[in-house]
Amino acid sequence: MLQYEQKYWQTGKKYIAGIDEAGRGPLAGPVVAASVILPQDVDLPEVTDSKKISEKKRERLFDEIHNTALAVGVGTSHEDVIDKENILQATYQAMRHSLGQLSITPELILVDGNKADIKHYEQENIIDGDQKSLSIAAASIIAKVTRDRIMRQYDIVFPKYGFARHKGYGTKLHLEAIANNKAVPIHRKSFNPVSKYLPNMAYLHRNRLLGKLGEQLAACKMIRNGHEIKTMNYNVPKVGELDIISKDSEILVFTEVKTQTVGQGWGEPRSQITEKKRDRIMNAVQHYMDTNELDCDFRFDVAEVILGSGKPQINIIKDGMTGY
Repeated sequence: MLQYEQKYWQTGKKYIAGIDEAGRGPLAGPVVAASVILPQDVDLPEVTDSKKISEKKRERLFDEIHNTALAVGVGTSHEDVIDKENILQATYQAMRHSLGQLSITPELILVDGNKADIKHYEQENIIDGDQKSLSIAAASIIAKVTRDRIMRQYDIVFPKYGFARHKGYGTKLHLEAIANNKAVPIHRKSFNPVSKYLPNMAYLHRNRLLGKLGEQLAACKMIRNGHEIKTMNYNVPKVGELDIISKDSEILVFTEVKTQTVGQGWGEPRSQITEKKRDRIMNAVQHYMDTNELDCDFRFDVAEVILGSGKPQINIIKDGMTGY
């Protein structure tokens, strides 16, 4: 697994980055690429092609690779980029971004598969590289685990679709969920059969789904911003409801989402948070903190979502309930 690395180490090159991606084939979610530079005395005997390792073992090796590698970089291209650019170009973009995240500039890159559109680096492409190069295999594990964690977060946001199980791939369960519930914001609209099940505004109005869509869009943006979603729609009868509960680093965040369509003329969506609504939110927060025996820093954010005019407008305001 080190024959390619050793070939270049012997020429005096010290920093060789293996690159691989995860998520080119799914119908939903991002494509994630990783770059890994390993030391010459590397000892990772269990690392191989991520597809041949169990999910539990990948999670363990993810930490081992981070602890062993000289540098690790991760790049992500989300579904909007995939739809705009196509999956191949989105993959190259993620690969380039992963290289940019490395703390060490590589002298050479080893790329799994065909030659990648990555300039300014000497490159060797290796077919089935995740089975032949330890650097590429390590990158495949980093990319796979990173993407799987993102998809498990999306499973909390979209519980009807089973994303934690199939990670967005076109399984029977996933295809049935799309046919029964239509596509959601993280689906790749340019992929079949997703393109046949895109909901329009009339459908969302008719099924009273605009508010839920606003919450989902806000949660998706929070995931991209590094939040860990803990739960959605935490509802305590006769007490109150919390739209989104998340962790932002070590801070617990309670987010109230206000959604409106263009032309409703209600002013800023957050101005809809009345004193009575604020009291109910505070009561629900107290219930959540007490029930889970939590004693930590927390804050209240507001997410404003405006639909109906092209791309949704999503504005997340930290400490947004202040003054309302």
